Amino acid sequence: MRQKLNWKDWLIRLGLIWFLITFIVYPNIDLVVGVFVKGGEFSLDAIRRILSSQRAMQSIINSFILAFSLVITVNVVGVLCVLFTEYFDIKGAKILKLGYMTSLIYGGVVLATGYKFVYGPYGMVTKVLQSLIPSLDPNWFVGYGAVLFIMTFAGTANHTLFLTNTIRSVDYHTIEAARNMGAKPFTVFRKVVLPTLTPTLFALTIMTFLMGLSAVAAPLIVGGKGFQTINPMIITFAGMGNSRDLAALLAIILGIATTILLVVMNKIEKGGNYISVSKTKAPLKKQKIHSKPWNILAHIVAYALFLVYMLPITFIVLYSFTNPLAIQTGELSLANFTLDNYKLFFSNSAAFSPFLVSFIYSAIAATVATVLAIVFARVVRKRKAKLDSLFEYGALLPWLLPSTLLAVSLMFTFNQPQFLVLNQILVGTLVILLIAYIVVKIPFSYRMVRAILFSVDDEMEDAARSMGASPFYTMMKVIIPFILPVVLSVIALNFNSLLTDFDLSVFLYHPLAQPLGIMIKSAGEETATSDTQALVFVYTVILMIISGLVLYFTQRPTAKKRKA
Repeated sequence: MRQKLNWKDWLIRLGLIWFLITFIVYPNIDLVVGVFVKGGEFSLDAIRRILSSQRAMQSIINSFILAFSLVITVNVVGVLCVLFTEYFDIKGAKILKLGYMTSLIYGGVVLATGYKFVYGPYGMVTKVLQSLIPSLDPNWFVGYGAVLFIMTFAGTANHTLFLTNTIRSVDYHTIEAARNMGAKPFTVFRKVVLPTLTPTLFALTIMTFLMGLSAVAAPLIVGGKGFQTINPMIITFAGMGNSRDLAALLAIILGIATTILLVVMNKIEKGGNYISVSKTKAPLKKQKIHSKPWNILAHIVAYALFLVYMLPITFIVLYSFTNPLAIQTGELSLANFTLDNYKLFFSNSAAFSPFLVSFIYSAIAATVATVLAIVFARVVRKRKAKLDSLFEYGALLPWLLPSTLLAVSLMFTFNQPQFLVLNQILVGTLVILLIAYIVVKIPFSYRMVRAILFSVDDEMEDAARSMGASPFYTMMKVIIPFILPVVLSVIALNFNSLLTDFDLSVFLYHPLAQPLGIMIKSAGEETATSDTQALVFVYTVILMIISGLVLYFTQRPTAKKRKA
């Protein structure tokens, strides 16, 4: 039964409504109005200018080309990685898995910059290739192929996380039954295993398409002039005073496309059947490849993929201990070994500052976003009022908005005269970026927290209430301790993803408080100093250690699970 709302309930709901309207609804409505209303009259001038801009139209086409291409390449590579480590009996599968999982510990602008240093004009791979092909252009790693290559191997992280669990749930009894009926290995995979993977693959396909459509770092860093996608074009237009409405319109187009695809993904997710028809499941046993040629080919492909995954991360670690001048010439030797890069990071405030700024930003935003998600989930679960269920849609609303659209809308809104004072002071600008970080992380936090919060037994709360405990005391002493492991995991994952953010920071950061993502992007440019470029590798190594520790402590089984 619904309870009567007291003043605290009203205050919480009014606060949530104010947050949604102020930082999500109003900025986006204001953005749309700013694009289509000029001088108080409706105008389609922005659409006309976009249609007449060859660069803008080509960026839209390139985004869809990249998205469709990634659907093929990421699914092929991702499925192969999972099959080689979980389904087929491949020698050294545990080592292979460690290599394939490296895409989980670094990504975005960090990964793209790392690949550029390895495959770029001064990279070790380029040096080796030039020794074999002297006529090779040192700037060969640029354009569509380079972007597709980077994003393919960066995009298999979701397959590693989600498809692995799905393939482990395949019932071995069914596989045995098919083999006993004379089915060949390929037929068993196509008729038995693949149908079980299909629902997850559909969801991963949509996520991959969205990743390609919203790509920022790889096209910006290695796309060159010949292959720019929507988001880099938005960044370019947003920096030009007379073209900001074009940036806004491109962001709106991206938002519409993202919304449509997310609706499709949601329907696929709800319509998927993940339940085995077998009453008693048997754990999956790895399948031996009895054909010698196919077995050799499988091992060659498995270790070739391992090599591609490990090359960047290996050279990043080596370069972090290499003299800055030697990095630019691609000369790796013990004579060039140095600890000066790490000394510079820890002793120079200018070098350490971007890391500290991002650390503080990420810690605050990750915690606040998770706390807000708990409040949203709590209101939706208790449903003391008829409209409380609508808060769920409010919490998930940022999921429909690409980070670029959110950043552009906030940038446009806070650049208006009524926010001039806030925008001119350092604290005001810092708060704007912090708000953007919080908003963009609410949907993920809400979905994770909601799942655990809805599993809380009502009898626990009833028992506390019957003993005279107040709602606040019950929340702090009963509910929070129960959901705390998940809450800490969500905070950690949010923190991990925000630490190297570039998509939001590039629009909203203040030059006096430069975040790490901006610093890394700047260091990857040819005009950067050798010391600055060397620092990128130090940043990356430290970030990988942090990300690895976060994954270890948030993804490892609990003590109870291990005992079971």
